[in-house]
Amino acid sequence: MHCQHCIKSVKKSLEDIEGISEVEVSLDPPSADIQMDRHIPVDRLNKALATVGNYTIITNGSAHEGHDHGRGHKENDEDAAHQVATGKWYCPMLCEGEKKYDEPGDCPVCGMHLVPEKASIDADPAEEKAYTVMRRKFWISVAFALPVFLISMGGMIGLPFQQIASERTWGWVQLLLSLPVVFYTSWPFFVKGYKSIRYRSPNMWTLITLGAGSAFLFSVVGLLFPDIFPAQFRTEEGNVHLYFEASVVILTLILLGQVLELRARSRTNQAIRELIGLMPDKTIAIRDGKEIEIPVDQVRLKDILVVKPGGKIPVDGTITEGISSIDESMVTGEPMPVNKTPGHEVIAGTINGTGSFRMRAEKIGKDTLLSQIIEMVQKASRTKAPIQNLADRVSRYFVPIVVIIAILSFIFWAVYGPDPRLVYAFTAAVSVLIIACPCALGLATPMSIMVGTGRGAKQGVLVKDARAIEEMGKVDTLVIDKTGTITEGKPSLNVIWTHGNDDENAFLALVASLENSSEHPLAHAVVSGAKQRGITIRDVQHFQSVSGKGAMGHVSGKSVVAGNDKMMDAEHIHIPPEGIEKAEQLQESGETVIHVGIDSQYAGLLSLRDAIKEKSAEAISHLQAQGLHVIMMTGDNVKTARAVANELHLDGFIAGLLPEEKYQKVIELQNSGKKVAMAGDGINDAPALAQADVGIAMGTGTDVAIESAAITLVKGELDGIVRARKLSTEVVKNIKQNLFFAFVYNMIGVPIAAGVLFPFFGVLLSPMLAALAMSFSSVSVITNSLRLRG
Repeated sequence: MHCQHCIKSVKKSLEDIEGISEVEVSLDPPSADIQMDRHIPVDRLNKALATVGNYTIITNGSAHEGHDHGRGHKENDEDAAHQVATGKWYCPMLCEGEKKYDEPGDCPVCGMHLVPEKASIDADPAEEKAYTVMRRKFWISVAFALPVFLISMGGMIGLPFQQIASERTWGWVQLLLSLPVVFYTSWPFFVKGYKSIRYRSPNMWTLITLGAGSAFLFSVVGLLFPDIFPAQFRTEEGNVHLYFEASVVILTLILLGQVLELRARSRTNQAIRELIGLMPDKTIAIRDGKEIEIPVDQVRLKDILVVKPGGKIPVDGTITEGISSIDESMVTGEPMPVNKTPGHEVIAGTINGTGSFRMRAEKIGKDTLLSQIIEMVQKASRTKAPIQNLADRVSRYFVPIVVIIAILSFIFWAVYGPDPRLVYAFTAAVSVLIIACPCALGLATPMSIMVGTGRGAKQGVLVKDARAIEEMGKVDTLVIDKTGTITEGKPSLNVIWTHGNDDENAFLALVASLENSSEHPLAHAVVSGAKQRGITIRDVQHFQSVSGKGAMGHVSGKSVVAGNDKMMDAEHIHIPPEGIEKAEQLQESGETVIHVGIDSQYAGLLSLRDAIKEKSAEAISHLQAQGLHVIMMTGDNVKTARAVANELHLDGFIAGLLPEEKYQKVIELQNSGKKVAMAGDGINDAPALAQADVGIAMGTGTDVAIESAAITLVKGELDGIVRARKLSTEVVKNIKQNLFFAFVYNMIGVPIAAGVLFPFFGVLLSPMLAALAMSFSSVSVITNSLRLRG
């Protein structure tokens, strides 16, 4: 199977079998899931398939074949290209779904140039070669078409061709000059047109083949057998009006359009190429204690790599030695360099600053963030936005309607037109066929999606599904998780309060030194907070951890106890009223309190909180200003959730939710008519992310969340949602501009070509001008899409 037609044929033939209750057919992989009321032998299924085509059922390694199908037999190499392949090239129009080809070329259905699935440096030579070949053919065509044009129009522009030779002789010269254009430079157009008719998929090439082909054949027959034509087609000398110049000039202009389209199309993948270009070819690895230079694809997990000043990070990993600042703007969209120290993660393709460091390779090859970014951008460019369905429906009926209009134009001019009626009728019919451009309709959406997703990737907004781009602009309710989405997702030291106004740093030094021996996450937060304040960690003696309560030990000759109120009671340390009041105040705000006793006396407390991310407040305010209703759903307790919601002025919050409950709440919002986007970072968010109209994952979150979401924010900050909304608005606006242009162009162009202006202004569009207009319509759509790069 290779297209939607195949899917429908297989599905219908199997559904018609008695005893089969349900059939689901997919293209990639080519398979059918069949639910039967009773067992039905494969041979019975094959008999049904044989009525609709050459399809093969493979069961237990054996193949069962149906009969011949117009799109499936393998008579020659040309047909073999239609077999299902897992190649590198696909049609940008997605005419055959996810079908891919091993070699560059043209789509056999719509005739569009195939584009590389993996936009890579390796794909550039193939694209450049296609452009070079097309450009050479264009100039060859110009060299032959120009003399044909001058000979044909010589009398009108004052060139004395008729004095040199007879009109019939010049007709033979035009034929000879036209042959290289028709049978060499433009022959692929006729092959595409033939295939479009053979596969019952009429498209732009159908119209070009009918228009330019009929003009050429008419001229050949008119030159060889002039007497068979009515008098209206003949001159006073008995020669037939020839249209060699119309045919070759039309084809030359189509070639020009193809040259411009190939050049413009190569720029649409520029964002992906720039991302690919970020990856260095080589890196320095430590092997057997020595620094050696190796290709990046030879890096192994856990390898220690050396990154020199100004160098590019080769793979994702963690710094083990050294300090530097790294420019991550090309991946995260953040303009300022980020300071990195041992323990910090680094991203492949980002650029090191002035420092030198060593790093441990933790993600290599396709697992690196940069590779995932490229894959997601390419995947999005191969998906269809819902708005494209309109263009697809119109395109399906477009060509047959144009052919009917061309026939009606011929009949109308032949009956009601001025003399020579048949000449006018033929000109109008050819012009209608040539000017119509279904290609512009088809390109309107995929070009904008391709350029827009590439632009988004450079701003840290990764779009996995084109549908999300369109839906994001319609969202009116944003549901956000708390931990890891609004907040950092890990505890950090917030308040230091000493009883008796003792020195805070001295107090913290004792507590952090004690906690440095603990494995508890809250202890790590205390130690990290102390180090950030420049406090030196001291040795601890007689350390003891008390499960569920706290820890105790001796630091610098002092007995230090840290923990909850139960720990204080156990060690007979009295918490004064002001300590209890301060603790309750902080706990009401959702913070965790650690009481501290020194030498059996209450000394103060520390509070820790999951800090709100730096950009969360501004981003939420911005989204609310755009009319979004922002609701927080969290599994955390009510106190903590209320504190965060109040601080950020959220429109609402729901606390204590399990993953299934988040999922159900999203459904409830959707059932109430809301268009819901869900932003989260954890495994517990995955069901809700998948259910939401648009799922948005934090790039700093779990792989499960990222896989469940349609959009990923590389930096993991909520301001990425603001950028995603902007991207959605701009891309959808660009698509509508393209569709408007394509619809209006065809709605105006086809009637003018048919001669609607002739009764009022005496204007009848020539086939050559029609070809020029058609060529530039597609180029205009691509050029408008390229504006999204800015």
